[in-house]
Amino acid sequence: MGMKTVAIIGALNEEVALIAKSLTHVTHVNKGSLDIAVGTVDSFGADVIKVAATVGGMGLVNAAATAQLLIDEFNPDAVIFSGIAGNLNKHLHINDVVLGGTLRYLDTDMRLVGQWKPGTEDKPVTEFFSDPKLLEVADQALSNAGITHITGIIASGNYFVDTPEKVEEVIRLTGADAVEMEGAAVAQVAARNEVPALIIRALSDNADTDYEVFKEFDISEYANTAAGLAVDIVKRL
Repeated sequence: MGMKTVAIIGALNEEVALIAKSLTHVTHVNKGSLDIAVGTVDSFGADVIKVAATVGGMGLVNAAATAQLLIDEFNPDAVIFSGIAGNLNKHLHINDVVLGGTLRYLDTDMRLVGQWKPGTEDKPVTEFFSDPKLLEVADQALSNAGITHITGIIASGNYFVDTPEKVEEVIRLTGADAVEMEGAAVAQVAARNEVPALIIRALSDNADTDYEVFKEFDISEYANTAAGLAVDIVKRL
């Protein structure tokens, strides 16, 4: 067994910059329009873990392309997506965290899409999952950091959810605790490649803010939360 490798996909430039800062011997790989920071981190055990971190771009296709490229290029033992999401859960608050136990697409007919691995023509899958072991490690890291969190359902779609009508629709279609634009795609690509995945989302708003307004928000606090967590999780592997 060689060195463990973890691929981390971030939602924000600031976040990946923070992850890169906590790595040693950092080099940069440019491929497929990605700037990938590659370095090592000392785990809590005796092992050194190799990390490849990048910002993948927003939306399902960008996320899928990024996940596949990282898997092909670095053959990781785990893929972690760390980012922000809109909160749909009345019991959660801004800067709480939702771990994507289950990931579901918005407006995707899974009878067709779900026929591909890990599904089959006879048994299409309807949803995707984060790896149970990685969820356990993330749960420990979050508890240790004193961050309120749940393992829940995350909905992923190619549009920004920003009105009460859309929120209601997302909850009705998926029962989700949080909504974003990448998680299910990363989980699907990871499943196709038999790589364990973990989707972590820090809640940045209640999915009620128009994108043009949201764009002006200072989201560095949530980026910091997510980045710090990603590194802590890697150290625990």
